[in-house]
Amino acid sequence: MQEPFYKNGLKFTCKRCSFCCGHSPGFVYLSKSDLERLCAYFKMTAPDFAQKYCRWANYYHGTTVLALQEQKNYDCILWKDGCTAYQARPLQCSTYPFWSWMLQDQATWEEVAKDCPGMNSGQLWPKDYIDKTSTAYDQNTPITKEEFDTLYSVIPNSFRDL
Repeated sequence: MQEPFYKNGLKFTCKRCSFCCGHSPGFVYLSKSDLERLCAYFKMTAPDFAQKYCRWANYYHGTTVLALQEQKNYDCILWKDGCTAYQARPLQCSTYPFWSWMLQDQATWEEVAKDCPGMNSGQLWPKDYIDKTSTAYDQNTPITKEEFDTLYSVIPNSFRDL
């Protein structure tokens, strides 16, 4: 098996430019653990958090999943001169830029780096860390509408006694 182009690591230090947090349409998908962490941080129930900060987005294979809303300028709804939920931010955010599709080859990495001044500068991250982070990103499955409804819907009183 061929070594990845980043076998000697990659440099990245966030420059807080916020480009990855907005400026163009996109999706920040939320897994169940992302949602629960954000709910705890904001001291909200999942239905209340979803109603205030989320939208349903079409995803692969015809599924509908939970994603954060965007502001009119395409910035993340949680972005206000910085991430208002940085300590509880979604895994998709905390693993950037070590996403598997960005690590496919050096050309892809360099193309993405054109829009991110933190890529290829600053701290050198070792291959093992990059692989672990990329795997975490891949395994962080967004919560579907069906899962959300099953986990967080309120059961009417008449059904509780059955």
